[in-house]
Amino acid sequence: MTRQILSYQNFTADPFQDFYPNDDTKGATTILSWAYDLYGDSIVYACSFGAESMVLIDLLSHVKPDAQIVFLDTGLHFQETYDLIDEVTKRYPDLRIRLKQPDLSVEEQAAKHGSALWKRQPDQCCFIRKIKPLEEVLDSVPAWISGIRREQSLSRRKTDFVNKDERFKSIKVCPLIHWTWDDVWNYIRKRQLPYNELHDRNYPSIGCIPCTSQVMESDDLRAGRWTGQTKTECGLHTANNKHDS
Repeated sequence: MTRQILSYQNFTADPFQDFYPNDDTKGATTILSWAYDLYGDSIVYACSFGAESMVLIDLLSHVKPDAQIVFLDTGLHFQETYDLIDEVTKRYPDLRIRLKQPDLSVEEQAAKHGSALWKRQPDQCCFIRKIKPLEEVLDSVPAWISGIRREQSLSRRKTDFVNKDERFKSIKVCPLIHWTWDDVWNYIRKRQLPYNELHDRNYPSIGCIPCTSQVMESDDLRAGRWTGQTKTECGLHTANNKHDS
């Protein structure tokens, strides 16, 4: 009998809502094994190459060594981020890492919408350079993996292991929901994993250069993103973020 694929259309509840993990990975390995057993090559990990990403990459390399990974290459990332991607590619050569770029280059975006759109209309910039590209990737698969954790922000506190993703009309699998920031770094150090060196320079959360700044004193793990603005999310993990491109 063919097992029915869990999809946006037939999702009713997180199948792991009564799962209370007590293993070393706080359920992450169980969730990844379930996801790849169910979806196989029809699931993609949307990877930011932040600290959580390094944990997930290492975990999934044991579950699915040739997993599909997509990085939303906005054209505005730090060189340190690209250097890390090169290092990860060498350490995990079987992983299928794809750098997905938006339809408009930074220069084309400036010509169409004006320079420094991220300052004037950051939501629209995120839509063009991140939301729409991921939308295109997920259009051909039923599910994706994300490294978000409940501890990161109030908006992420109710995230389940398996979620109905209203933004992309997809299933979003989040294996690290119970991990703390300390858990992430303890794992990185224990496994001697590569990571973005910007973390050592007081960048807890790393995105595009114009929208990421150093944080000297803050317990907010999302501090340093869109400093001086009310914006706290790029839109990948919120239900509504539609703008004309």
